[in-house]
Amino acid sequence: MIRISNLTLARGTKRLFEDASLTLFPGHKVGLVGANGIGKSTLFALFRGEIHQDTGEFEMPPSWVVAHVAQHTPQSERSALDFTLDGDRELRVIEAELAKAEATEWHDEAEHERLAAELSHLHTRFEEIGGYAARSRAAALLSGLGFSIEQQSNAVKTFSGGWRMRLNLAQALMCRSDLLLLDEPTNHLDLDAVMWLEDWLAQYRGTLFLITHDRDFLDAVVNKIVHVENQKLNEYTGNYSTFERTRAMQLANQQAQHEKQQRNIAHLKSYIDRFKAKATKARQAQSRMKTLERMEIIAAAHVDSPFEFRFRKPDAAPRQLLHLKEAALGYPSKTVLPKVEWRLFYGDKIGLLGPNGAGKSTVVKTLAGTLEKLSGGRYEGQGLKIGYFAQHQIDQLRVDESALMHFKRLDPTTREQEFRNFLGGFDFRGNRVDEPVGPFSGGEKARLALALIVWQKPNLLLLDEPTNHLDIDMREALAEALQDFEGTLVVVAHDRHLLKATADQLWLVADGELKEFDGDLDDYKVWAKEYAARRSRESQAKPQEKNGVSGKNAPNAAPVGEFAPSGSVDRKEQKRIEAEARQRIASQRKPLEKKLAEFDARLKALTAERNNIEQWLSESSAYADENKSRLQDMLKRQGEVVAEIEDIEWKWLGVSEQLEAVG
Repeated sequence: MIRISNLTLARGTKRLFEDASLTLFPGHKVGLVGANGIGKSTLFALFRGEIHQDTGEFEMPPSWVVAHVAQHTPQSERSALDFTLDGDRELRVIEAELAKAEATEWHDEAEHERLAAELSHLHTRFEEIGGYAARSRAAALLSGLGFSIEQQSNAVKTFSGGWRMRLNLAQALMCRSDLLLLDEPTNHLDLDAVMWLEDWLAQYRGTLFLITHDRDFLDAVVNKIVHVENQKLNEYTGNYSTFERTRAMQLANQQAQHEKQQRNIAHLKSYIDRFKAKATKARQAQSRMKTLERMEIIAAAHVDSPFEFRFRKPDAAPRQLLHLKEAALGYPSKTVLPKVEWRLFYGDKIGLLGPNGAGKSTVVKTLAGTLEKLSGGRYEGQGLKIGYFAQHQIDQLRVDESALMHFKRLDPTTREQEFRNFLGGFDFRGNRVDEPVGPFSGGEKARLALALIVWQKPNLLLLDEPTNHLDIDMREALAEALQDFEGTLVVVAHDRHLLKATADQLWLVADGELKEFDGDLDDYKVWAKEYAARRSRESQAKPQEKNGVSGKNAPNAAPVGEFAPSGSVDRKEQKRIEAEARQRIASQRKPLEKKLAEFDARLKALTAERNNIEQWLSESSAYADENKSRLQDMLKRQGEVVAEIEDIEWKWLGVSEQLEAVG
């Protein structure tokens, strides 16, 4: 287990932890939350052995293998697949030792026996660690993170920054670790990859420590929250939603206790002031003064967000803002979407879904006018004013200028104080607005880029992954502001909480088409799994087609002669063959259909149990002191039920595919 006792840890002159304690057992999946700059990443550095505590104790089993995502990727000629395999260090060591032993020449029988014994031991260990399935495991990791089969063979150095971070994540997941440390793993992923990672982590058997600002991701993965606050590590059982409810109740109770204590203090002070000069009451006054001195002051509860902003009312509100008419979208070298027909009306709130590389960003860039359509029409409504946020907007900030100067350059006629007041809503206060943007964190730069867009009063807002680098408070503030935004919104985001809070319509980009998606985000998760499975089957079929083997002649297909009688087979014999074929298919389908029925029944029972648990957890009585033991049991069972539902859903899809293949 991991044990932290009375820990004190400082970075420079800033003390991050003081007298902090924490105990974690194997298998815990922990979400580490707290304000930016409060010490979460520093705690990870302690786990990795990169720094040491100033005082106190930190204990972790010395035999534990720790995996984390590297921040830098080498300019390597190695393929993406081999780079991922490097994450399993023992695998690579055994492979090297096997190669060395197999190349060693022997000169006598004794040496031959020694080499044979060594090879036997190495092969046994290689099998124990899953060495023979390692390449397929690495390929599955890369596929889940959005790499096509072709990309898996490409050299690491050919990938861009975001894709390299995905490679680093794949390498960390490949490691057979006891402790997995993930710091903002979803920042460079799209929604499909986030959902895949969510399922993968639900099956992870080691201890997980996760830093993320994606509350839906936390809810699906963790069973414990550690909240960093007041230089302490505060434990909460359950996922993030449970933590929020529990903490809200604690803060409400703290505020009530604070107010009660303040009334008591006021009463004591009043008594002391009135009677300390009177001889007959002096002793009682002195007693009350001592009571006041010994009293441990309860602080007022404070959870106010530092962010408070609203989108200003657009100057124009045309009924139709933009129309793509039979437009071909893409690039000179590649058409991504050959024929798009889409109208955006004032007040539409649209979430754009689709697998990686399908063309979501292409659609947004074309709407923004930063990417020319290949053919067809793009017609703007009168008074259209676009606010476009994408990651490259952050790179376009002037690093040598202040946030205030950015606004003065944008709008020279507005008073400086008005800019300062506005920037305060994005938590740029005091001298911070006068400092150069260059040293700002990624989150601060993203907030500034959003602030510049909000100031311009757009009536069409295009947001491409706006939540990267934003903390939970800022994401919540953005979601609330977007709910009140009067104009039209098109958003691409891997943050499902933002999509659920802001999008009234979901549109899907896939297979060269843009069309409305009939369902919610849970339905999309099912669709994405089925889509990925279909693409995987198609990719596996391509090599067979290249070798001239396809259709009914493919390796697992029925022979052509079973269903296409030749002239030499009489009608009676043909009927017998067809009957046997039907019987064989029926015998193959029956056990699969039985499995599906069993899965359906189990899913129905588990879903009902999950709903009952969630209903109980939503009641305030669940958090009463007398229900403390039951609360822990229910939260534990909730995690077990969710994990089992995910497991059965994957099995259901696998059996369903087998059934489809049978015919």
